[in-house]
Parts: sequence; C-alpha cells; structure tokens
Amino acid sequence: MAEKNYYKILGVEKEANKEVIKKAYKKLALKYHPDRAPEDKKKEYEEKFKEINEAASILADDKKRQQYDQFGSSAFSGGAGGFQGYDFSDIMSQFRSGMFGDFDDIFDQIFGGGGGRRGASRSRRGADLVYEMEITLEDVYNGAKQSIILNKLERCPECKGKGAKEFESCHHCHGSGYIRKTQRTPFGIFQQTGPCGACYGKGELPRDTCSKCAGEGVVRRRKEIEVTIPPGVEEGMRLRIKGEGEVGENNGPSGDLYVIVHIKDHKVFVRKDHDLHLTIPIGFTQAVLGDEIEVPTLDGKARLKIPAGTASETTFRMKLKGLPVLNQEGIYGDQMVKVRIEVPKKLSRTQVELIKQLDEEKPSAHFLKRIFG
Repeated sequence: MAEKNYYKILGVEKEANKEVIKKAYKKLALKYHPDRAPEDKKKEYEEKFKEINEAASILADDKKRQQYDQFGSSAFSGGAGGFQGYDFSDIMSQFRSGMFGDFDDIFDQIFGGGGGRRGASRSRRGADLVYEMEITLEDVYNGAKQSIILNKLERCPECKGKGAKEFESCHHCHGSGYIRKTQRTPFGIFQQTGPCGACYGKGELPRDTCSKCAGEGVVRRRKEIEVTIPPGVEEGMRLRIKGEGEVGENNGPSGDLYVIVHIKDHKVFVRKDHDLHLTIPIGFTQAVLGDEIEVPTLDGKARLKIPAGTASETTFRMKLKGLPVLNQEGIYGDQMVKVRIEVPKKLSRTQVELIKQLDEEKPSAHFLKRIFG
C-alpha cells in the first residue's frame, strides 16, 4: 500500500499544532462532506472525506501522531505487525445509517467534544416546507389573511417526540451514549470511541412504546395555518412562517414553512412594478371638447379630467393610485390611464353634417399644405 502523507492531505506543516490541524480538518471536512456532493461526484467526495478523516484521526492523537512520524502510514494499514490504529469503515457505516447527526458529531468524536452524550444525541432541525398560493391584485393592494391546510408530521404530543414515556439507562454503554473499543497492538493499547449501536447514542432505552405514535415520536396531523399577506407583495415572493415546517429529529427545532405567492391576472389592471395600467374608451366628442370621466381604481372609483383636443392613446397619470410599496407605509405607485377614442361605426345624416361643420379642413390636407406650401 502506498505511503500516505497525512500532513499534505490536511494541508498543514509537520510542525503544526493541534489547533491548526483542527481548523484545517474542519475546513476540508465541511467542503467534502458527502451531504454536499453533487450527484456526479458522490464517490469522489466520499473517498476524499474518508481520507481527511483518516489523516485527522491520526494527527489529532498525540500517540498515533508520534508513531506516524516514526513509522509512516503503513503502521495504520496492516503494516508494522498488523497494527490497525484507525478504522474509517465504522464512521462511514454510522454516517450512512444516520447514527451521526451531522458533521459536528464526527468532529467531536475525532477531536473530543467534552465527553458524555452531547455529540451522539445531537438534535437536528427539521426540513423546510414549501406551499404555493394564489392571491388577487386586491389582496396585494389591501393585504390579506388566508388559511391553508397542511397534512404534515409533528412531534407526538403524548410522548413529546421520544417514542416512549419511560426510559432506563442503556446497559450497553452505561448511559454514556458511546461504546469504547480497546485494541492491543505491538505499540501499546489504543482506544476508539463511537456511538452506541443499541441506543443510537442517546444513552437510554425505552421501557415501553407510545401507543399514539407507535414509538416513532411523530404523528401526521391535518393543520390549518393562517398566512398574513402584507400589502405590496410581489409575484414569486416567499413568505416565511417560522416553525411550521417538518418536525426536527431528537427534539430538534422544526423547519420553516415558505409560502410562494402567485398573483392572478386582473380583468382590468396590468401591474408594472408598483404602478397600475389600464385602457379606458372615450367618445370622439369627449376627446374633442374635453370631459371629466369616472375610472375604476382598486379601492373604488376616481374622477379623471380629459382636456379638450386629447388624442387617442394618450396616457394620464393618477398619482398615488397604484399599489403600496412593500414595508413602506404611505408610499404608493401611480395609476396610468390610457384613453382610446372609439370612432362610431354608424352615424345618422345629422351627425355626419355636424362633424363636417366641425372640421372644414381635413388635418391631412393642412399637414401637406404646411410642408409643401
């Protein structure tokens, strides 16, 4: 087997102290943790993770480091009389089976985490949930409260998520949560510590089984949750409801619920940022003579003055009649009203004569005369 340079694997000098080794290990272990591996690099990350854990376990132990400096890595891989000072398969089997809560559990096992059951029984935060909701433009303008129904796992209320009501100290690990393995070698006696396989590092075993959750610690419940929609919310925005995600493991905190907001198309208004756009038809006479018309708004109606001689497709701005700006009280966008002149398709003889009297000279003829003389 090829000789391994554990210092090079961790990127530290041979004279590095334990604190430097810890920092180097933690940085690399976080980078190559199998949970963070892309789909096409899972095997590569697992091998790298194995390598840096092997290096750290040797260099973090003063006796093992002294033997490594003297005999090299062969002393830990069956050489030098078959000494087996490090068995990474234990860590990986525990990692795959979920016995390790997270990276910090492995870190505590290699470098020491204060003893006891702290690392093995580490709680884990629950997963976040996502819910998609449709709202109206009126909801955006006014804000709203809507109820949603979720069918999700929650901590069992009977056993408080423990799976049982009565427990006794684990006789396998004597309540510590760890099993210590002792191995005699030509170089001395070496010990390895790992989570207890009987109690999964909890240090206690159940005396009974909770009848409500069948020992699982969680129950599925139908829950109604009220969602507050703030005025000015935008399309695709994620509203966070803390603690309404999946229940955490080992009495860890629950995840969060994220509500993704989608806004329905409106039959009158088109939203552009905080402004509202709409098109209003007006009559030919209104455009020529001017008028005051009534236009819809999201909170009712408003009056808009049309000046005489208004051309079709002219846009008027109604200030502060748009949508509120999120989290900025009293700040609103505008309402942009485009007027479109509707030309009547049928006219009476009297109407035709009146229009002719209004425009003795056609605008096109006037335009040509102004250009060409």
